[in-house]
Amino acid sequence: MKLRMGFVAIMLASVIGCAQTTSTTTATALMNLAVVKPDEPDMRYQVEIAKINELLANEAELSIPTEGQADLKYRRGSLYDALGLYGLARYDFHQALEHNPRLASAYNYLGIHYTAIQEYGYAYEMFDAVLELDPEHPYGVLNRALTSYYDDRIDWAIKDFNTALEQSPNDAYRVIWLYFAEAEKDPATARLNLAKRRLDFANQEWGWYLVDLILGAIDDDRFIQEYALRELSDDETPAERMCETYFYLGKLRQLDGDFATAEVYFRMALSTHVPFFLEYRYANLELHRTALAREASAQSE
Repeated sequence: MKLRMGFVAIMLASVIGCAQTTSTTTATALMNLAVVKPDEPDMRYQVEIAKINELLANEAELSIPTEGQADLKYRRGSLYDALGLYGLARYDFHQALEHNPRLASAYNYLGIHYTAIQEYGYAYEMFDAVLELDPEHPYGVLNRALTSYYDDRIDWAIKDFNTALEQSPNDAYRVIWLYFAEAEKDPATARLNLAKRRLDFANQEWGWYLVDLILGAIDDDRFIQEYALRELSDDETPAERMCETYFYLGKLRQLDGDFATAEVYFRMALSTHVPFFLEYRYANLELHRTALAREASAQSE
């Protein structure tokens, strides 16, 4: 109990006090960027795509049923998606839904794709379809919340992020995104809420270090040097970790109004080439948002 209460005092002091990273620290971090080798396209995915192509080319001869064709095209679409071939992936997901209109996961993928290209109306339709077909879908509400966030429908986003957090309260990423949405309305209250959730829900997963970064307990340079690649699991690559690291550093600097640094971080996230990560997909969206915010800030001066 003493350790917990002591941590509460320290955390709240950092939130209420001047916990923001200084521009000097940020400049130091930019001079010490960790450049990792981008992830390469997985050869196994390419081989599986070739096998699916062969099956579909002979579907009449093999008498593949309609639902089987839907499953094959959905699978091929997910492989294209993982390789960053988003146009081909989108085409296959639509084809899969023509064969089987009840594939909730295909709608979920399409919702993410439409969000990334700022076709928000279509994205809402996709996620509403997901939740109609599968009300317990683990990512439907979360992804719809992200669409609302990028569409500047912040009240909707906060509502859905809260629901998503109720589904998985120990998920640091859901906590972080709820903070980003709340910060659009009331930054000070959002930080207090983030600190409370850090104390209530944190576990040993790496994502909670990102929460500490946002709260100011770790600065940019130290995070990049000491935390970014900490406890890397066997199924994680350095590029995946750095994609997340640079994306959330970009969000943090964006919130601070340091738009030039934010742009550098978002471009570094894109340099990792992790196409199936939401952070990679939405880094371009963030670059667009940052450019608009930078322009608005310049006009107001």
